[in-house]
Amino acid sequence: MSRDDENRDGESRGGESRDGKSRDSGDATPAPDEIGPVTLSVVRNGCAAVAEEMNADLVRTAYSPNVTERRDCSTALFDADGRMVAQAETMPVHLGAMPFSVAAAVEAFPPSELRPGDSILLNDPFRGGAHLPDLTLVSPIFDPAGEELLAFAANRAHHADVGGATAGSVGATATEIYAEGVRIPPVRFEIGGGRTTGPDGAPAVDNAVNESVLELLLANVRTPEERRGDLRAQTAANATGRRRFHDLLADHGDRLVPAMTALQNYSERRMRAALADLPDGRYEFTDELEGDGHGNGPLAISVAVTVDDTDVRVDFAGTADQTEGPLNAVRAVTASATYYAIRCVTDPEIPPNAGCYRPIEIDTPDGSLVDPDPPAAVVGGNLETSQRVTDAVFGALAEADPEAVPAAGQGTMNNVTLGGTDPRGDSAGGSQYAFYETEAGGFGAHSAGDGNDAVHVHMSNTLNTPVEVLETAYPLRVERYELRPDTGGAGEYRGGLGLRRDIRVRDHTAECSLLADRRERRPYGLAGGESGATGAAYLVDDDGRELEALPAKATLDLPADSVVSLRTPGGGGFGDPADRDTAAVVRDLRLGKLSVERAREVYGIDPDDVLAAEDVDDESSGSGASDDAGD
Repeated sequence: MSRDDENRDGESRGGESRDGKSRDSGDATPAPDEIGPVTLSVVRNGCAAVAEEMNADLVRTAYSPNVTERRDCSTALFDADGRMVAQAETMPVHLGAMPFSVAAAVEAFPPSELRPGDSILLNDPFRGGAHLPDLTLVSPIFDPAGEELLAFAANRAHHADVGGATAGSVGATATEIYAEGVRIPPVRFEIGGGRTTGPDGAPAVDNAVNESVLELLLANVRTPEERRGDLRAQTAANATGRRRFHDLLADHGDRLVPAMTALQNYSERRMRAALADLPDGRYEFTDELEGDGHGNGPLAISVAVTVDDTDVRVDFAGTADQTEGPLNAVRAVTASATYYAIRCVTDPEIPPNAGCYRPIEIDTPDGSLVDPDPPAAVVGGNLETSQRVTDAVFGALAEADPEAVPAAGQGTMNNVTLGGTDPRGDSAGGSQYAFYETEAGGFGAHSAGDGNDAVHVHMSNTLNTPVEVLETAYPLRVERYELRPDTGGAGEYRGGLGLRRDIRVRDHTAECSLLADRRERRPYGLAGGESGATGAAYLVDDDGRELEALPAKATLDLPADSVVSLRTPGGGGFGDPADRDTAAVVRDLRLGKLSVERAREVYGIDPDDVLAAEDVDDESSGSGASDDAGD
């Protein structure tokens, strides 16, 4: 397949001097290659600020804990051709895929059909979306006169329920997209009503929500008021994007649009320069998902990364065919994971926009696990398969640049949904709730240090729901929340630890869905480092003792007072464990991250002797300090 259309260069327009100042040629619009470095830098930071403020408004005004606390959302600014100009530093799995959503919105509603104040809503994975819980809102931005389309503001938020067979809409056993929730092709969600003037005299728009679309959506979800609130937050975020873009336009005039094109061209040059530092060659790697919950597996993800001077081709030939269960990742998700991995091994200072991705060509077999045909179930493709694509691309790139690539992180998002009737509700019979969360795990170690403990790795980058918020918002209680010792892979640098989180269902029967991986195949280590530990899930008793092991992919009913214990994988280690600094081993022992048995087995260190010697040294140092003070 060829590169995405959104990665094409824009056309040159007009002229500007190299110092960023207007030329003396009247009102001529400068060409992108005539934008000076000062203007380019100012526009770069201005566009990034627009995206970041959009994200801040989305987080502050949303209703659901999934957005306000976990920050499972993303925002970005695009040019008039649908090419990304700037993004907030949030969800990798969203941001590489959002250009596909903008392209789908523009295809359904060409610029000639759009008006100021319009917004397009979609979630269809086969028409620009990723999976159904991710609702994307795309809003055109016109010039102050409302005549010329200049840009798009876009955001994506993961809604905790969009209908379907399972509360939380992350059904681990779905076999078709129809069971996963409401499927929304690009539709006009906000209807523009013409130009107006805001209270400060600045250009504004008059628009209204398409109530028919809204009511259709709310009639098919379990938590309609929460959905209404999150959608309001999404419209508010894009309204912020429109206002702040007009502020930039007021500052830069005709230089702004060509500067956005120049910024993409600049990122492309920087990316090509970074790729040129990688050794040319073909690098291959295969990793596997353990199964789809329907007895199909393991499911191979094969990747060949070919570096040719300043171009990279990523070929997924040999990857498993699309599967029965919900692990199919649409092309937008596969591209997102691929872009992310390549960006991680190149210059982190390159402005993230469409220009970064122009040198990257992605080939995905039609009807495969990484490019399925409808009506495949896809919710886990965005959540689980994206992580394995990242692991596979990193594995290949480790051959090209071993020092730049971390060992495998936990490789799963450890998705858990709980839903049912909240017994605390005021209405007769209570009210419906849907809780969704991904659980943190270990990050892979790398050539410069240990992996982080209990973080959301790679494609997630969200947060856990704070205990206080979880227990206030839902009829649930967190019984236990702690790191898992010995789960990080041993090495010169240790992999990050996974965590344990036990959640009790209070005073009602809840529907629980688990969607995870890395239960059998451990996250790989690199450069002689050991693999990280696998994850697990159990039903436990009041003392935390294991009663029943739960599958990685399952939907089950939990009676009142049931406790589900979620155990997440650790990250792989990096380097030979024999080279680990003794002080680092002792530190892990003292912090409870490493057991005595593990220290002896893996690192050849007798903790009793080392700790005893350190205690003597500490006492001697303390006594000496006291004597000196007395003198």
